[in-house]
Amino acid sequence: MITKELLEVLFETASIQRWNDHNRPEHFTELDKQAHKMIYAYVLAKFEETDRGAFIDWCTLIEGFLFEYLHRIVLTDIKPPVFHRLMAEKGVQLNEWVFENLESRLGPLKGGFLERMKEYLHHEAADSLEKKILRAAHYLATNWEFKLIYHLNAGIYGLEETRRDIENQLEEYYDLAGVQKINLNRKTGHFLDLVGQLRFQQRWAQSPRLPKTSVLGHMLIVAAFSYFCSLEVGASARRNRNNFLGGLFHDLPEVLTRDIISPVKRSVEGLDELIKDIELRQMEERIYPLLPAAWHREIKYFTEDEFNGKIIREGQVQLVSSEEICNRFNEDRFNPLDGEIVRACDQLAACMETYLSISYGITSPHLEEANRELQKIYQDRSIAGIDFDRLFGFFRI
Repeated sequence: MITKELLEVLFETASIQRWNDHNRPEHFTELDKQAHKMIYAYVLAKFEETDRGAFIDWCTLIEGFLFEYLHRIVLTDIKPPVFHRLMAEKGVQLNEWVFENLESRLGPLKGGFLERMKEYLHHEAADSLEKKILRAAHYLATNWEFKLIYHLNAGIYGLEETRRDIENQLEEYYDLAGVQKINLNRKTGHFLDLVGQLRFQQRWAQSPRLPKTSVLGHMLIVAAFSYFCSLEVGASARRNRNNFLGGLFHDLPEVLTRDIISPVKRSVEGLDELIKDIELRQMEERIYPLLPAAWHREIKYFTEDEFNGKIIREGQVQLVSSEEICNRFNEDRFNPLDGEIVRACDQLAACMETYLSISYGITSPHLEEANRELQKIYQDRSIAGIDFDRLFGFFRI
């Protein structure tokens, strides 16, 4: 069972400021860093698959990311040298404390998620390709941030030491095909730079709100919600993967069009369809040229008709409902993706954004109206057996 506390804990990183002892862009948050890290991890994993023919266990990669993300939430903003020393000397005790803090939030979740998290962290030293990809993605996302703040902090004591430490850590992962290509700073590096710009696109730009969240951070929240819902319905491994990645990439076109709010899309008949058409053309012109051709079909699967359930049968994409996926197509061979669940999780994240801000005392007519409208949409509504009325009800103002 998905609890209110589990949903809320994922938002805590929106309030954790990164590089907070340096001059930095406003709202440089842990949530955004984690989202960027996961997209780096996707790129690295795809290169290992397509260039090296390596087998990637995508659920292991995704869950490893989520385990590390939740671990970081509990231990909050500890400076990396201190964090690594604490883990080296008191790692077992710290992990047990993390589990105690997360027990009530993760324990009710179906699918043995908490038990796998304990296993993962108890064997943190054990190596695997998936863990190596996540570590490399961590340092690549950190390096992306550091390059932005480097010139803002020229002359600050210790800055050059930080630069050398990051470069030395990245050197450990040069055997990964993706690390080599990203560091050439050509096509794929430009794609990741473009994705990074979603950190600076604020959600609900027309309304004051706390905590502020970016489009990129929102994408990760939707991905995590979608994954937890997938566990609840007993989804196949491929369906779990697709629902997470569908959530992670669902707003990717907004790097080209910016976040156009729903009332604007609905204000003129046909405007929503026109915006979609512009997004498709912009993706073809600006995003796909930055990615290997072998990846294009999958990215389109995640970003086109992103809120429709779909499968692939006999090489063709077919739109189906989540009910049909549960009853007939919950097998890896159909490559199922629950667009309906991704959409519900997208709107659940939006509902939480309104609720949290209003709870903090920062409100506006936009936030209050949005909360009421979303509650109406999901009143008495279930998708694939998930009671979304209950989940939205946690955040009713």
